[in-house]
Amino acid sequence: MLISSAYAQQAAAAATDPTGGLMQILPIVLMFIVLYFLMVRPQMKRAKEHKALVEALARGDEVVTQGGVAGRVAKVGEAYIALEVSEGVEIQVQKTAVQLVLPKGTLKSL
Repeated sequence: MLISSAYAQQAAAAATDPTGGLMQILPIVLMFIVLYFLMVRPQMKRAKEHKALVEALARGDEVVTQGGVAGRVAKVGEAYIALEVSEGVEIQVQKTAVQLVLPKGTLKSL
């Protein structure tokens, strides 16, 4: 009987501790904050830069697609571009597949 009352007093003291719950949740909150700054925010920045690159595509730009195809933009449409990969050879590529815009004069064989 004395042992059970001792446990009851210890549990009551722990339940009235106001910082106990906050200290248990704080590491999880800090983990989510670190995750946001290390993973989510840089990914959003990259997506914004890629969107600006795709919107700025113009006729005559030299580009490389995600598949590694290099060519010069012949026509720009709403969702697709015509990519000239050789003299008189054009392929249709989605705008979002463009990975990189090369400096002018990089592709001299076209």
